[in-house]
Amino acid sequence: MYHVSVVLLSIVSALWPTPEPPVSERWHAWPVARVFPRAVAGVSPSGARVTYVLAGVAPEAPCRAAFQPAAVRPGCRTALRATYADSTQTYVATVGIAVLDRAAPRPGAAGRPATVRPVAFPGGPAERFGERQYFTGVLIGSGERYLVATAAGYADGRTYRPGDRTVPRLRDAARQLATTLHRMLTR
Repeated sequence: MYHVSVVLLSIVSALWPTPEPPVSERWHAWPVARVFPRAVAGVSPSGARVTYVLAGVAPEAPCRAAFQPAAVRPGCRTALRATYADSTQTYVATVGIAVLDRAAPRPGAAGRPATVRPVAFPGGPAERFGERQYFTGVLIGSGERYLVATAAGYADGRTYRPGDRTVPRLRDAARQLATTLHRMLTR
């Protein structure tokens, strides 16, 4: 009888799939692997394909702990963070998703803005990535209840100094990760 029930449930699920949760609920309705996929495709400034590989996912955290003070918005409910490395393990970027109580305005970004706090993961390319190692970042919002921020730097642990130039590939990595993960969450 159990096998018949499972088969019937499978048929019903195929005919009437479960509706997609509303955008505002996806952050906790979706599995972690859907919010932060194992790999994200990108393109380098030269047009070459790039893959950003998940280094690790941090536990859910309060917004004030996960974001730098100037990046935290009123009404930030919680923060989700994960760190990615490009397939060459040259660049690393932490992506932070701020879950907001109400829609976020579109932020602007240039240089080294206040953004998400980097998260290091031992035993891989993101092992030495911290506050002093991020060179650039991006904040993305679209009127939805999420603000996606990135902090990107080098996997070798080099420290940012004011005046350091950011190479286009690193800036593009920060923008592509933020844009792609925001798009996946809100569409």
